[in-house]
Amino acid sequence: MMATTHAYVGLAMAAAVATVAPEYALPAAVGGALGGTFPDLDLLAFHRRTLHYPVYYWFLALPAAAVALLAPGPVTVGVALFLLAAAVHSNTDVVGGGLEMRPWEGTSEKAVYVHATGTWLRPRQWVRYDGSPEDLALAAAFAAPSLVVFDGPVRSAALVGLVVSAIYTLLRKRIVEWAPERFL
Repeated sequence: MMATTHAYVGLAMAAAVATVAPEYALPAAVGGALGGTFPDLDLLAFHRRTLHYPVYYWFLALPAAAVALLAPGPVTVGVALFLLAAAVHSNTDVVGGGLEMRPWEGTSEKAVYVHATGTWLRPRQWVRYDGSPEDLALAAAFAAPSLVVFDGPVRSAALVGLVVSAIYTLLRKRIVEWAPERFL
């Protein structure tokens, strides 16, 4: 899935927090969006292996969520949302395509590396590939709560992200053609 889709999942979690604790709306939004995006920073390294931890993030996320519930504050809420969104991201990449440059061809058996077992989870391809029309639909669906709950810069960023997502979806298959040979 697109990094923006993962960011919107984090923002949707933050929107839930903001409805019950509006004083933590901004730290929840920042933590959720950054945590949803963070694992994809390994894109140019060993993608879905370096910063994707489908098991280990939960060992940090669940205690962080408990701390945020027991001692809510901007930092505890932001950190909890960051870790929860990173954990969800790492687990949901399995529903997409594999690691190949043309994931719509479905030739890869590698979706997400599980460090705890030393194995790869295989792609399910429910979302055929990042930037597919169904990925854009998911992005829009998960963006909706943030567009309703938040205002100002968070809502503006969410709208800009949707435009970027739509452009990426339109150009996704062409991007492979434009990529330098060293990335293929």
